Amino acid sequence: MLKQIKDTASYIFNKTNFKPEIGIILGTGLGGLVKEIDIKQILPYEDIPGFPVSTVEGHSGKLIFGVIGGKNVVAMQGRFHFYESNDILKVIFPVRVMKYLGIKTLLVSNASGGVNPNFEIGDIMILNDHINLIPNPLIGEHYPEFGVRFPDMSETYNKSLISKAEKIASKHNIKIQKGVYTAVTGPTLETPAEYKYFRIIGSDTVGMSTVPEIIAAWQMGIPCFAISIITDLGVPGKIVKVTHEDVQKVAEKTEPKMTLIIKELIASINL
Repeated sequence: MLKQIKDTASYIFNKTNFKPEIGIILGTGLGGLVKEIDIKQILPYEDIPGFPVSTVEGHSGKLIFGVIGGKNVVAMQGRFHFYESNDILKVIFPVRVMKYLGIKTLLVSNASGGVNPNFEIGDIMILNDHINLIPNPLIGEHYPEFGVRFPDMSETYNKSLISKAEKIASKHNIKIQKGVYTAVTGPTLETPAEYKYFRIIGSDTVGMSTVPEIIAAWQMGIPCFAISIITDLGVPGKIVKVTHEDVQKVAEKTEPKMTLIIKELIASINL
């Protein structure tokens, strides 16, 4: 595992000769941020040795290297999910590689289903905590190079980045929610009883990604920020049949607001 990560990072650096400062993971229907990047190089996932290839519609599967907000970034245009292979180490592999490429901060986006009755479709939620119902990515052999065996998770989401994002949203009159994201395996969307359960245990939204990558990054000492677009509602009386295409459409409609927040957030980061 460790050797493959280092070999992949070495391959990428030799191909790009680019040292990113910030890593970005873009979720379903949220690839528009790429348009704001002064792109220096693009590597398709399938061309990178050892790199997992996303199979989900709405995840184009490209590693984008460039500059945004005056910072060198590497952006994953599409991610890999646990349900695609039942291998949690594949999910966090790209984040480990980013660390060896040199990133100092990780920004993650996703599309999720809201279970907070105060949420509306199209809302943007900043994550301030999570509940992990996906197998923990740190289970298994421990590599001290990645960090401690038992990382404390009490302040996983960087408060300074959250505060900056809130101020940016306020400046542009963008409505922002904050809350708890619950990560589940998928690929099925949730039943009404499951939505009710997630709300009872403290969830504001539920989705199939983000948390494994955040856990891996946090173990390696990387400050993390995550943002979610509410694409459907798991609230009693508001639950309707939803397809993956519906999720994509809502995400794409709200994406410009999220892109504006992330673009200005990157510019504000002091590295």
